[in-house]
Amino acid sequence: MFSKVLVANRGEIAVRINQTLRAMGLAPVAVYSEPDAGAPHVNTAEQSVALPGSTAEDTYLNIAKLVQAARDSGADAIHPGYGFLSENPKFARACQDVGITFIGPTPESMALLGDKLRSKDIAIAAGVPTVPSAPVCQPGDPAAAEFAEQWGFPLMVKAAAGGGGRGMRLVNRRQDLDGDMEQASREAQAAFGDGRVFLERYIANPRHVEFQVLADAHGHTIHLGERECSVQRRHQKIIEETPSPALTPELRQRMGNAAVALARQAGYVNAGTVEFLLDPRSGDFYFLEMNARLQVEHPVTEAVLGLDLVEWQLRIANGEPLTLQQADIAPRGHAVECRIYAEDPYRDFVPSTGTLLRWRPPSGPGLRLDSGVGEGRGVSIYYDPMLAKLIAWAHTRELSLRRMEVALSQFLAMGVITNIPLLRAVMQHAQFRRGEYDTGFLEWNPAVTRSAASDETRTMARALAAWAAQQPVGMDSRFRGNDGVFRGSDGQESVNPWRSAGQRRLP
Repeated sequence: MFSKVLVANRGEIAVRINQTLRAMGLAPVAVYSEPDAGAPHVNTAEQSVALPGSTAEDTYLNIAKLVQAARDSGADAIHPGYGFLSENPKFARACQDVGITFIGPTPESMALLGDKLRSKDIAIAAGVPTVPSAPVCQPGDPAAAEFAEQWGFPLMVKAAAGGGGRGMRLVNRRQDLDGDMEQASREAQAAFGDGRVFLERYIANPRHVEFQVLADAHGHTIHLGERECSVQRRHQKIIEETPSPALTPELRQRMGNAAVALARQAGYVNAGTVEFLLDPRSGDFYFLEMNARLQVEHPVTEAVLGLDLVEWQLRIANGEPLTLQQADIAPRGHAVECRIYAEDPYRDFVPSTGTLLRWRPPSGPGLRLDSGVGEGRGVSIYYDPMLAKLIAWAHTRELSLRRMEVALSQFLAMGVITNIPLLRAVMQHAQFRRGEYDTGFLEWNPAVTRSAASDETRTMARALAAWAAQQPVGMDSRFRGNDGVFRGSDGQESVNPWRSAGQRRLP
C-alpha cells in the first residue's frame, strides 16, 4: 500500500479523503491556494504544500504544480477527489509519467467515457439503452435540421466533452435551434476547451437515477445500488437519496445489470458512476453518462451499505482484488443527502460570499456532516459555493426525511446566504414526501422557493440582530445608525442587512 497520498483537491472532499487515509495508517498531503491557507482540509492533513495563486486555474487546475507538489512531498499516489482534474486524462497520464499512482481509472478509460458520444457507442455495444441523438454538428449544419425534422421539438443541445449542465440548452422551436447551438458551443468551449455539441431527443420530466460501480484490475465488477438525484437546480443536483422511491426490484436489477455491463465494456477500473434518465411512466431508462470518479453524493451509498468507498478506491488502485460479490450488496435502511450551498436560491442561485460568522451544524443519531469550512472562514469568489453535505440515515424513508428536516432546522450558518431554507421546504413538500418528483420538481413548484424565501428573510433578520447584540458597542455603531438602518463603512444603506454584512465580511 502507498505510504503517502497527495489529495489534489480542497474543501469537504479533501477533508473526507484525509479521514480515510489516516484511518488506514497513510499520510495525507494537502495542497492549498492562498485563500485556502489554514483551511480545514489543510489542518486535517499530515503535510501541506502551498500552491501560489488564488484562482482555480493557477492552483487546483494546474497539472504541473500538482505533480511537482507530489514529488516535493514524497507522495507516491494522488487522489483527485471530484471536480477540478478528477476526470482529466492528461492529469492521470502526467502522474503515470513520473511514477505516481493515480487513484482512479486509466487515462484511456477516462478519455473514452469523458466524450459523451463515444460513451454512447460503448453503451450501445454493451446493450444499454441510449437516448436517440445526432452526431456532432455545427449551427446551420443540415444534419441538425434533419434530426429535428425526424424527432420534432423540444430537443436538447449538449456538450460532447462535459456535463454539469454546462453547454446544455433546451430548444423548443426551429427558429431557436441555430442560436441555442451557438450559445451552447461557446459555453462548452469556455468550460471544457471543446466546443463540440450534439442534439439529443428530449425526454420530458425524467427522473435522474445513477448506479455506483466498483471494478478491480482482475476483471471483477459489481454495482452498489442506486442513488436518486432528481431534485436539481440548473441541471445540478442538490438532494440525493437511496434507495430510489421510483424503482421496483425488477427495474433495479435491470438498471444495475446495465451499469455493470457498460463498465465492463469500457474496461473500467476503480469507482465510477453510471447515470441514467428514467421515464417513470413507461419504466424505460436511458444511459446518460458515466462519471469516472467519486461522486459528491457517495455518502448515501456508504450509509446504507456500511462501506468506505474511498478505502476501496485506494485498495483497487493498489492492485488488490475486490472481495465483495454482488450477492453481498444488501442495503439497509434509507439515506438522504442535502448539499449546503452559499448561494441565494431567490436570486437564481447566485453565489454568496462573505465570512462565516457562525457555523453550528446539527448533530444526532443517524446524521453525518461532510464539511470543508469552519467558523470565521471566508467564502470566496474563487471556488464552488458548496459548504458542506448533510446526510441523514434511518430504517425507513419517512424517518430519514424527518431527521433531515429537523437537522436543517437546527443548522446555524451566519454571514452568507445559504440554501438551507429551500432544502427544508423541499423536505416538507407533500409531493417530495410521497416520492413523486422528477428533474423538473423545483421548476414546477415555484411556491417552494417563495415560501423558503420569506422564511429565510425572517430567520436572517433575527439571527443578525442577536449576533449584533452580543458585539461591543463600538462595532455595532459602525453598521447601525440611530434610525436602525444598517450601513457599511462607506455610509451606504442596506435594505438587506444580512447580505450586506456577509459581503462586507464583518469581523
